[in-house]
Amino acid sequence: VQLQASGGGLVQAGGSLRLSCSVSRSMFGITTLGWYRQAPGKQRELVATFNSGGSPTYGDSVKGRFTISRDNIKNTVYLQMNSLKPEDTAVYYCNVFYYGVYWGQGTQVTVSS
Repeated sequence: VQLQASGGGLVQAGGSLRLSCSVSRSMFGITTLGWYRQAPGKQRELVATFNSGGSPTYGDSVKGRFTISRDNIKNTVYLQMNSLKPEDTAVYYCNVFYYGVYWGQGTQVTVSS
């Protein structure tokens, strides 16, 4: 499984971005997929993911601001990020669990104050 993330960039605080992650195979049958992020000097952390039951789970710091969604026809998972804060600055990685763990290459999100 190959993952291609896109949509990162530079945005001012309070702004919005939408990340996309294209999955190289059909997403039917893939239940666990989502987004993580890693800021400089920090550990990788959960941003948002669909769990094995199909429900979205969010990291505490993004609840109410970020929304994860998926399009099984386009084989793409999205992360809509609103009300961005400078502390959201990080490299964002998409992640899939399908008979193994797969990571995309990451896309940089920078939020200026």
